[in-house]
Amino acid sequence: MSRKPTRRDFLTGRLRPLIPGQSGAAELSTAWDASGAADHPALLVHVSRSAMACQFQVFLNGGQYPHGVSAALEALELLEVLEQQMSIFRPDSLIQQINRQAAFEPVVVEDRLFELLELADAISRLTEGAFDLTCTPLWEVWGFAQRQPRVPTQAELAQAQEQVGWQYVCLNSADRTIRFTRPGIQLNLGSIGKGYAVDRCAEVLRQAGIEDFLIHGGQSSALARGNRQDVAGSLGWPVGLRHPLRPQRRLGQFWLHDLALGTSGSGVQCFYSDGRRLAHIIDPRTGQPGGQDILSVTVLAPTAAEADALATGLFLLGVEKTRQLCQQRPDLGVLLVLPDPPSGDVRVLALGMAQSLWHPSCPPGDP
Repeated sequence: MSRKPTRRDFLTGRLRPLIPGQSGAAELSTAWDASGAADHPALLVHVSRSAMACQFQVFLNGGQYPHGVSAALEALELLEVLEQQMSIFRPDSLIQQINRQAAFEPVVVEDRLFELLELADAISRLTEGAFDLTCTPLWEVWGFAQRQPRVPTQAELAQAQEQVGWQYVCLNSADRTIRFTRPGIQLNLGSIGKGYAVDRCAEVLRQAGIEDFLIHGGQSSALARGNRQDVAGSLGWPVGLRHPLRPQRRLGQFWLHDLALGTSGSGVQCFYSDGRRLAHIIDPRTGQPGGQDILSVTVLAPTAAEADALATGLFLLGVEKTRQLCQQRPDLGVLLVLPDPPSGDVRVLALGMAQSLWHPSCPPGDP
């Protein structure tokens, strides 16, 4: 009589092949036998966990690391700790404690989270204020928080803008504290938190001696180390990019090697008003949604947190200023997907990116 695979079977390498799409334990999702993958280098081990309203997934070369699944599970267990720090949906989270107290007194911040806030400050300056962690009131007044987008009145918009502005956030690096200089300011790490979580999970894998892996959060933030072993002359790990308006189509594929990726776009959360396409990503400088000139931005950067945040900021910054930023930062690569009204489709603009990193898909009918 057969028995249901257990978590121990995964950890000890005794798992037999599963039907694709099924899993033997709630926190795992793999269709391959890790113990026999050395004879089949194309096999992958896939470990996943739900956190931050999405799926985080770790991919490992099958058979490469006997302790790989155990290390991946340990990495993903860190997500609970990080969510307890960063989630605005948990009243007792550290970020909500900051939101309640920082307008009245300086609040001490855990060291790694403070470093993340310093990164957010640097990216805010780099993007001329387009990236802003205080932007939630604008997101709410435009109805995106309730998934009922609408155009607010001028009075509603003005009231929301009174509660937005990174310039009202003061970070004191000497004592690791944060304070707000205006009442009503609130932080939301949604535009940088998943990338940060990916980076932290990757640290756990590296500490366990795992050098070849791909990890992503919510299919919008990813980080790759080393190579996918089944590909001759592998350039890293393949990561596909979906068409922002036609999700069933793929625009092309990135090859990530010791590199992170972040994508931000308006393919799903947007609405039309007076002929304008309005996205859920709101410009804190104007109070207006983006999404008219750019459909999606994908950033390649040294860390997933930086890629995540820059993808949001550059979506609002625009094509020409993004081009200038890439000239200042040669360590970045940016792929812009732009509307192309004459063709009724899109066009892709790659900036600061080596040709080996991006391989576009051939349009239908082309060779």
